[in-house]
Amino acid sequence: MNYSIETPLTIEKAKKLKAGDIVSISGIIYTARDAAHKKMIALLGEGKELPFDIENQVIYYVGPCPARPGEVIGSAGPTTSGRMDAYTPELIKLGLKGMIGKGLRSKEVIDAMKKYGAVYFGAIGGAAALIALRIVKEEIIAFPELGAEAIRKLTVKDFPAVVVIDSEGNDLYEIGKMKYRK
Repeated sequence: MNYSIETPLTIEKAKKLKAGDIVSISGIIYTARDAAHKKMIALLGEGKELPFDIENQVIYYVGPCPARPGEVIGSAGPTTSGRMDAYTPELIKLGLKGMIGKGLRSKEVIDAMKKYGAVYFGAIGGAAALIALRIVKEEIIAFPELGAEAIRKLTVKDFPAVVVIDSEGNDLYEIGKMKYRK
């Protein structure tokens, strides 16, 4: 199926999506890579609030290149999601409903997705310049000292992605392997 979805990504929207669905995402999403995830978990450990309300949000695993003059943002391709796996279950428990990246996820992340109704979207690696065209506004909101890995609030319009793992734990990577073996 093809879907156009607007953020925030509620549990009702997340549960409607199935592995293999093609989605076009519009609205607000946030960026964070491993260094930002580590800092967010440290904040939680200190009893502090996160830099943004994570409930029903989507995090894009990206460290964009600097923007050239006249551009909103530089190339913005996905990074390997597994680097965030140590931190992700806690964020899902707090209400994170979507993640965008590339590559496999751990059993712990998939279990949290199933328990709390989250989805994992894949973005196309190698299409960073094209993806950047779908970002219409960008603002650093936390950890500017991390440079490209600072947390950004992005406004996106028709951001292309595929549901890789749905809220029931169906995994497009595993489905593909099974089809190949047949």
